[in-house]
Formats: sequence, structure tokens, C-alpha cells
Amino acid sequence: MSVYVLALLIGVVAGLRAMTAPAAVSWAAHLGWLPLQDTPLAFLGFAATPYIFTVLAIVELITDQLPKTPSRTVPMQFGTRIVLGGLSGAAIGAAHGGLVGGLIAGVVGAVIGTLGGAKVRGALARTFGRDLPAALIEDAVAIVGAVLIVMALR
Repeated sequence: MSVYVLALLIGVVAGLRAMTAPAAVSWAAHLGWLPLQDTPLAFLGFAATPYIFTVLAIVELITDQLPKTPSRTVPMQFGTRIVLGGLSGAAIGAAHGGLVGGLIAGVVGAVIGTLGGAKVRGALARTFGRDLPAALIEDAVAIVGAVLIVMALR
């Protein structure tokens, strides 16, 4: 699969769950599936980095279920998803000599994931009559998607 398609898809994951994408990419780098050693993003493969991103991803999965969590489309949430989608996409691109292309693909994917994810989750929540089942489905899609993307990098 094209590196840029994978970068776009990891951006979509960031649009669904902002911290899941960098956690997955960091694990891929740490495990040697994503060679970032000689790139500006080498820190993603450092020993502690995947653990830090994993803790942040778990916290995000929990806080997303809280009623006071703001919408992903408010500027701070949207911006975070764009930055982390870009970072994750750039890492995939950088490992294959296309840091800027990966960055752009990751940002585009994050926008798609943020806006599309909000629409789909809203529709699912209306179908179920409540948000929790929709949120859990979205969690599963983001996690499984991230795992499949990084496994394609091996």
C-alpha cells in the first residue's frame, strides 16, 4: 500500500482519537517497523515515547466518554487532531523519504477523520438513542485501524 495512503489513514485515526495515532506510530518506530532513526522524528522510537503516548491514548479513551468533554470540532480539539495527524503522517512519510508528503496526507486525513467521525458518531448516537455505543464503536474503529496501519508498515 502507498506510504501516502497509510499516512492519510493514520491521519483519519487521529481525527477519530487524537492520541491513538501517535501511540501506534510510536510503537511501530520503537519496534523497528518504522525506521525513524535518521529523521527529525526519531524521538517517536525512543524507549519511553510509546508508553507516554499509550497512557495519553488511554486517558483520551476514558475522557471521551464523559459528558463534559468538548466536541472534537471546537478549535482546540480540532487543532490537536490536525497536529497529531500531521505528526503521525509525517513519521510514516519520513521513514520512506517523504516527510512533507506524509505530513500533508496526515493533516488531510485528520480533517476527514474529525469531521466525518463527528457526523458518523452523531448518526450512530441517534440510531442507538444514546452516545455510549457510538463512542465505543468509534474507539474500536480507531484502535483496530491504527493497528492495521502500523502492521502494514512491517
